[in-house]
Order: sequence, then structure tokens, then C-alpha cells
Amino acid sequence: MSILLRAWTIFHPPTPGKTPISPEPGSKTGPVRIGLLGAANIAPIALLLSARSCPDAEVTVVGARSLQKAQAFAKRHGVGRAVQGYEAVLSDPEVDAVYNPLPNGLHYEWTMKALQAGKHVLLEKPATNTPGEAERIFAFAKEKGLVVLEAFHYQFHPAAQRLHAIVSSGELGRVQKITAHLTAPSGFIKPDDIRFQYALGGGAAMDMGCYVTSISRYLAGREPVEVIKAEPVLQDPGREPLVDRRMEFTYLFPALEGEERGPTAECVCDLSLPGWGPGGLLPRWPEMSVRVLCEAGEAGLNNFVMPVFFHSISVRSAKGRRTERAFTFGKGEGEQWWTTYRYQLQAFVDKVKGREPQHWITGEDTVGNMRAVQMVYEKSGLGARPESDFEL
Repeated sequence: MSILLRAWTIFHPPTPGKTPISPEPGSKTGPVRIGLLGAANIAPIALLLSARSCPDAEVTVVGARSLQKAQAFAKRHGVGRAVQGYEAVLSDPEVDAVYNPLPNGLHYEWTMKALQAGKHVLLEKPATNTPGEAERIFAFAKEKGLVVLEAFHYQFHPAAQRLHAIVSSGELGRVQKITAHLTAPSGFIKPDDIRFQYALGGGAAMDMGCYVTSISRYLAGREPVEVIKAEPVLQDPGREPLVDRRMEFTYLFPALEGEERGPTAECVCDLSLPGWGPGGLLPRWPEMSVRVLCEAGEAGLNNFVMPVFFHSISVRSAKGRRTERAFTFGKGEGEQWWTTYRYQLQAFVDKVKGREPQHWITGEDTVGNMRAVQMVYEKSGLGARPESDFEL
């Protein structure tokens, strides 16, 4: 399938017939009925488009602080109902699960409220502002018998899993160094964006940095023991002296048996990469790559965040060089046009329905990622993001 055909199908997906919705919330016979907390810009690509082609998912309602905003969003994106306020979504008996794409600083409060209301939660990354908040979320979810999934969508795609399989197979020997970059050109994210507000858990290492942290941990197969360096570039020192626009940081992972030294991961994240040329007028191209240097070769994946549009997995060893691409798992698992979000949604509804998902991100993994991100902030001198004062 060509890139143009894939792109067309992503935005015009087939809509298979839905099983009639069961009147019982949480029923395993009908689609999982999902409510949106907020009319977030990420929701259409992260959930709504995927739900159109997923017979196991139905987005039934959107709630926003403004009813008018919720109604406009529902009309634009074909959501059946709009309500005012997030509480209205949580109290809706026709909602089995919620998608929480609210600002980072609100993730903890509204995820805990959703669990208290008996709803499963698909939770945007980073899950929380601190590892302690993440621990409490998953402890409460276990107590309530509910599903919470942090939305590191890239891990559900065959491309990332293929790179992981190559690295973990031993084909290239032990991992020595991982390099992960995720940057956006200047102007893509506006200066007043919530990502630059400390009170809402803002900062590059929280936003794009949680991705490069996640993929580094995923490929290293262990938790970092130290942040060797963390060098921030501040967004607006006058107004937000603790918010990084850019962060360069290096993790050290522990040595396993037979290793003299554990691998490192050199990470770069930037929410507003300055342009180049005269006056910096020419925009930079986004960076979305990861490379793994091993004892006997190296492997890399470009565009690990949106591989459905284009990507390549490059492998170099003493045997030569090769390039691979992976859009499906074969055996009827997935389609070439499935986005990372579509694979993720399938895993989420499988878990909610009691089926074994193809891949999963555990609560322990989420807590580990938040610990690693917090280590970066402590090393940088900016300190951890503020904990929520919400209590059940």
C-alpha cells in the first residue's frame, strides 16, 4: 500500500457494522462506550478516527467546561452527544470508559474521579506529574477492578515492536548506547500552550521527553539508575523559570550479568526547535528517531511516533546492511493503514473486554517512566512538577 493510500484510508477509514450496544455498562457483548473528558485537539487523531473502524469501540459523548465548545466539537467530529462538564461524562450510565487528554496537571484528579465512578481509563501520556500519583492511580484501579492504560501509542505499532525484537534477539550483541530524539520546529507549539505552564505539569521533558524516556527504557529492557546529565533550555525564564523548552539528558542503565558497564541513553527533546539560515527563518525538520548501538552492529527506527505514514528500520552488522518496514503483525493482526492509535485502541478494548491484548503497558511500566522523568528534572535543577492537591 502506498503512503498516499494509507493516508487517505487513515482519514476515511472503513466503518464495519457495530454490534448493538448492550444496555449493561461494561458488557462484553457490545462496543466499549467511551466518553471524552474535554474537547482536546489530540482527540480526533488519537481516538475518534480509530474508533470509526473498530467494532469494539464507540465514542458516545464529549464533555467540556463550556457546553457550546462540547457541542461544536461533537458536531464537527460526529460524536453523538455533548454535555457540560467532565462530571457529566463520569456520571453517565452509558459510558464504560473515558479518554483523558486533559493537561498533565489534571490527569491525576480526573483519572481518580473516573475510577471512583467505575470507568476504565485511556490516559494520555505522561500519566501524571509524579511517580507517586501514578502509583496511587494503579493501586486504586486494581482495587476497583478497572483498566488504566497510559497512551504510549508508538509501542503498539509493529515498527517499534520489530525494532525491539531485533535488539532483544541478540543478533547485534549487547546494547551499548541508545540515542533518541524527538523535536518539533519553532511555531508548531505556541508560546502560550499548556505545555509551557508549570502549574499544569509543563515542560519538554514531560511532553516529548516522556516519549524518548519510554523508548529508551523499552529498548534497554531495564530501569535507569542514574541521570548522568540533564541540560535544560528554558522557554520563558521571566514568567516560567521552571519550564524547559528543550532538554538534553543521558540515562545510565545498570549492568546485567556479563556486562562491565550498563548501556546509556542520550536523549534530546525540544518543543520549539529554532529555525536555521538568515535570522532563523527557515524551519527545522522534526526529529523522531531512535538508534541502538550494540557490540556487533546497530539498528534504528526513524519516525517511531507516526510510522504509519513512513518509517524505516535500518540494521547494520558484520553480515551487511538491510532495511525493513513493518505495518502489520501478519496472521490477520492489523491493517497497513492502522495508525499507532488504532493498534492502541484495539489493545485497550481487548483488555476491557477480558481478552489478551497483543501488547500492553503495565502500571509498573508507567510508574517507572514517571520515576525516570522525575530523575531528569531533579538532575536539571528544575525540580519535579507539582503534585496535585486532589484527594478522594
